[in-house]
Amino acid sequence: MAAERRLPVLPALGGLFPAGGLKRGSVVAVTGSTSLALSVLAAASAQGSWCAAVGLPALGLAAAAELGVALERFPLVPSPSREAGAGGWAWVVATLVDAFDVVLARPPAHVKAADARRLTARARERGAVLVVAGGGWPERAEVQLTVTSAGWEGLGQGHGRLRGRRVEVVAGGRGAAARERRVALWLPHPDGDVREVVDERRAHARRVVS
Repeated sequence: MAAERRLPVLPALGGLFPAGGLKRGSVVAVTGSTSLALSVLAAASAQGSWCAAVGLPALGLAAAAELGVALERFPLVPSPSREAGAGGWAWVVATLVDAFDVVLARPPAHVKAADARRLTARARERGAVLVVAGGGWPERAEVQLTVTSAGWEGLGQGHGRLRGRRVEVVAGGRGAAARERRVALWLPHPDGDVREVVDERRAHARRVVS
Protein backbone atom coordinates (compact mmCIF):
# COMPACT_ATOMS: atom_id res chain seq x y z
CA MET A 1 0.00 0.00 0.00
CA ALA A 2 2.86 2.39 0.75
CA ALA A 3 4.28 1.86 -2.72
CA GLU A 4 0.87 2.62 -4.23
CA ARG A 5 0.92 5.98 -2.46
CA ARG A 6 4.15 7.00 -4.18
CA LEU A 7 5.08 8.02 -7.70
CA PRO A 8 8.62 7.33 -8.91
CA VAL A 9 11.38 9.92 -9.27
CA LEU A 10 14.61 9.77 -11.22
CA PRO A 11 17.27 7.70 -9.39
CA ALA A 12 19.47 10.77 -8.91
CA LEU A 13 16.65 12.51 -7.01
CA GLY A 14 15.71 9.59 -4.75
CA GLY A 15 17.81 10.85 -1.84
CA LEU A 16 15.92 14.15 -1.78
CA PHE A 17 12.63 12.52 -0.83
CA PRO A 18 12.18 10.68 2.49
CA ALA A 19 10.15 7.90 0.86
CA GLY A 20 12.37 7.73 -2.22
CA GLY A 21 9.54 9.04 -4.40
CA LEU A 22 6.65 11.48 -4.70
CA LYS A 23 4.04 10.98 -2.00
CA ARG A 24 0.56 11.24 -3.44
CA GLY A 25 -1.45 14.06 -1.91
CA SER A 26 1.62 16.19 -1.19
CA VAL A 27 3.03 19.56 -2.28
CA VAL A 28 6.65 19.85 -3.45
CA ALA A 29 8.10 23.36 -3.72
CA VAL A 30 11.10 23.89 -6.02
CA THR A 31 13.09 27.11 -5.93
CA GLY A 32 15.93 28.16 -8.21
CA SER A 33 15.54 25.86 -11.24
CA THR A 34 12.70 25.08 -13.61
CA SER A 35 14.80 22.16 -14.89
CA LEU A 36 14.79 20.66 -11.40
CA ALA A 37 11.01 21.08 -11.20
CA LEU A 38 10.63 19.24 -14.51
CA SER A 39 13.00 16.53 -13.30
CA VAL A 40 10.79 15.93 -10.25
CA LEU A 41 7.91 14.73 -12.45
CA ALA A 42 9.95 13.18 -15.29
CA ALA A 43 10.06 9.58 -14.01
CA ALA A 44 6.35 9.50 -13.15
CA SER A 45 5.53 10.85 -16.61
CA ALA A 46 7.80 8.34 -18.34
CA GLN A 47 6.09 5.49 -16.48
CA GLY A 48 2.59 6.46 -17.56
CA SER A 49 1.36 9.20 -15.23
CA TRP A 50 -0.55 12.15 -16.67
CA CYS A 51 1.07 15.45 -15.77
CA ALA A 52 0.25 19.08 -16.57
CA ALA A 53 1.88 22.50 -16.29
CA VAL A 54 0.31 25.90 -15.67
CA GLY A 55 1.76 29.40 -15.53
CA LEU A 56 5.03 28.55 -17.34
CA PRO A 57 4.73 30.12 -20.83
CA ALA A 58 8.47 29.81 -21.54
CA LEU A 59 8.71 26.14 -20.54
CA GLY A 60 11.13 24.31 -22.84
CA LEU A 61 9.36 21.25 -24.22
CA ALA A 62 12.52 19.93 -25.87
CA ALA A 63 14.30 19.98 -22.50
CA ALA A 64 11.29 18.32 -20.86
CA ALA A 65 11.33 15.52 -23.43
CA GLU A 66 15.08 14.98 -22.91
CA LEU A 67 14.42 14.51 -19.19
CA GLY A 68 11.84 11.81 -19.97
CA VAL A 69 8.57 13.76 -19.82
CA ALA A 70 6.01 12.19 -22.17
CA LEU A 71 4.77 15.23 -24.07
CA GLU A 72 1.64 13.41 -25.28
CA ARG A 73 0.53 13.26 -21.62
CA PHE A 74 1.70 16.74 -20.65
CA PRO A 75 -0.79 19.51 -21.53
CA LEU A 76 0.22 23.10 -20.87
CA VAL A 77 -1.78 26.11 -19.74
CA PRO A 78 0.83 28.82 -20.43
CA SER A 79 -0.91 31.78 -18.80
CA PRO A 80 -4.34 31.74 -17.19
CA SER A 81 -6.46 34.70 -18.29
CA ARG A 82 -5.07 37.98 -16.99
CA GLU A 83 -8.60 39.16 -16.37
CA ALA A 84 -9.09 36.24 -13.99
CA GLY A 85 -6.15 37.32 -11.82
CA ALA A 86 -4.60 35.19 -9.07
CA GLY A 87 -7.98 33.65 -8.24
CA GLY A 88 -8.27 32.43 -11.82
CA TRP A 89 -4.85 30.80 -11.54
CA ALA A 90 -5.94 28.94 -8.41
CA TRP A 91 -9.14 27.76 -10.15
CA VAL A 92 -7.14 26.39 -13.11
CA VAL A 93 -4.69 24.59 -10.81
CA ALA A 94 -7.55 23.09 -8.77
CA THR A 95 -9.18 21.81 -11.96
CA LEU A 96 -5.93 20.17 -13.09
CA VAL A 97 -5.34 18.64 -9.65
CA ASP A 98 -8.73 16.93 -10.01
CA ALA A 99 -7.69 15.27 -13.27
CA PHE A 100 -3.91 14.70 -13.30
CA ASP A 101 -1.39 12.75 -11.24
CA VAL A 102 1.16 15.59 -11.08
CA VAL A 103 0.60 19.30 -11.67
CA LEU A 104 3.57 21.64 -12.15
CA ALA A 105 2.52 25.22 -11.39
CA ARG A 106 4.22 28.58 -11.10
CA PRO A 107 2.13 30.79 -8.82
CA PRO A 108 1.50 34.46 -9.58
CA ALA A 109 3.04 37.17 -7.43
CA HIS A 110 1.37 37.53 -4.05
CA VAL A 111 -0.65 34.31 -4.25
CA LYS A 112 -3.21 34.30 -1.44
CA ALA A 113 -2.51 32.09 1.56
CA ALA A 114 -6.13 30.94 1.51
CA ASP A 115 -5.74 29.76 -2.10
CA ALA A 116 -2.53 27.91 -1.21
CA ARG A 117 -4.28 26.15 1.70
CA ARG A 118 -7.21 25.16 -0.51
CA LEU A 119 -4.90 23.77 -3.21
CA THR A 120 -2.89 21.85 -0.62
CA ALA A 121 -6.10 20.30 0.73
CA ARG A 122 -7.33 19.58 -2.81
CA ALA A 123 -4.12 17.75 -3.71
CA ARG A 124 -4.32 15.71 -0.49
CA GLU A 125 -7.97 14.84 -1.16
CA ARG A 126 -7.37 13.83 -4.79
CA GLY A 127 -4.09 12.00 -4.23
CA ALA A 128 -2.31 14.25 -6.70
CA VAL A 129 1.16 15.81 -6.38
CA LEU A 130 1.39 19.58 -6.74
CA VAL A 131 4.88 20.76 -7.74
CA VAL A 132 5.19 24.51 -7.15
CA ALA A 133 7.97 26.18 -9.17
CA GLY A 134 9.53 29.45 -8.04
CA GLY A 135 9.27 31.27 -4.76
CA GLY A 136 6.40 32.97 -3.05
CA TRP A 137 4.40 29.91 -1.96
CA PRO A 138 2.87 30.99 1.39
CA GLU A 139 2.35 27.47 2.75
CA ARG A 140 5.13 25.21 4.06
CA ALA A 141 5.46 22.42 1.50
CA GLU A 142 5.87 18.81 2.54
CA VAL A 143 9.13 18.75 0.57
CA GLN A 144 11.11 21.90 -0.27
CA LEU A 145 13.92 21.71 -2.84
CA THR A 146 16.24 24.70 -3.24
CA VAL A 147 19.11 25.09 -5.71
CA THR A 148 21.82 26.87 -3.70
CA SER A 149 24.57 26.95 -6.34
CA ALA A 150 24.93 26.20 -10.04
CA GLY A 151 27.66 26.33 -12.67
CA TRP A 152 28.22 25.18 -16.23
CA GLU A 153 31.12 22.93 -17.19
CA GLY A 154 32.97 22.96 -20.49
CA LEU A 155 34.03 26.56 -21.04
CA GLY A 156 37.76 27.25 -21.13
CA GLN A 157 39.42 30.66 -21.24
CA GLY A 158 36.59 32.39 -23.03
CA HIS A 159 35.96 29.57 -25.45
CA GLY A 160 34.63 26.04 -25.57
CA ARG A 161 31.18 24.46 -25.43
CA LEU A 162 28.78 24.17 -22.51
CA ARG A 163 28.68 20.45 -21.72
CA GLY A 164 26.96 20.01 -18.39
CA ARG A 165 25.56 21.95 -15.44
CA ARG A 166 26.35 21.11 -11.85
CA VAL A 167 23.94 22.20 -9.13
CA GLU A 168 23.70 21.72 -5.40
CA VAL A 169 20.22 21.01 -4.09
CA VAL A 170 19.17 21.35 -0.45
CA ALA A 171 16.03 19.46 0.60
CA GLY A 172 13.90 20.12 3.65
CA GLY A 173 10.24 20.23 4.52
CA ARG A 174 7.80 18.92 7.10
CA GLY A 175 7.54 15.69 9.06
CA ALA A 176 9.80 12.97 7.68
CA ALA A 177 11.29 15.50 5.24
CA ALA A 178 12.34 17.98 7.94
CA ARG A 179 15.91 16.67 8.15
CA GLU A 180 18.09 18.66 5.75
CA ARG A 181 19.60 16.72 2.86
CA ARG A 182 22.12 17.92 0.26
CA VAL A 183 22.77 16.40 -3.14
CA ALA A 184 25.09 17.56 -5.93
CA LEU A 185 23.58 16.87 -9.34
CA TRP A 186 24.43 17.07 -12.99
CA LEU A 187 21.39 18.94 -14.35
CA PRO A 188 21.98 18.06 -17.12
CA HIS A 189 24.92 15.66 -17.36
CA PRO A 190 27.04 16.06 -20.53
CA ASP A 191 25.19 12.99 -21.84
CA GLY A 192 21.88 14.81 -21.41
CA ASP A 193 20.36 13.02 -18.41
CA VAL A 194 20.21 13.83 -14.69
CA ARG A 195 22.85 12.21 -12.49
CA GLU A 196 24.28 12.58 -9.04
CA VAL A 197 27.76 14.09 -9.07
CA VAL A 198 30.27 11.42 -8.18
CA ASP A 199 33.62 12.22 -6.58
CA GLU A 200 35.89 10.74 -9.26
CA ARG A 201 38.75 10.11 -6.82
CA ARG A 202 36.53 8.07 -4.49
CA ALA A 203 35.01 6.22 -7.41
CA HIS A 204 38.49 5.33 -8.66
CA ALA A 205 39.52 4.16 -5.19
CA ARG A 206 36.46 1.89 -4.97
CA ARG A 207 37.28 0.39 -8.37
CA VAL A 208 40.88 -0.28 -7.29
CA VAL A 209 39.78 -1.94 -4.05
CA SER A 210 37.21 -4.13 -5.79
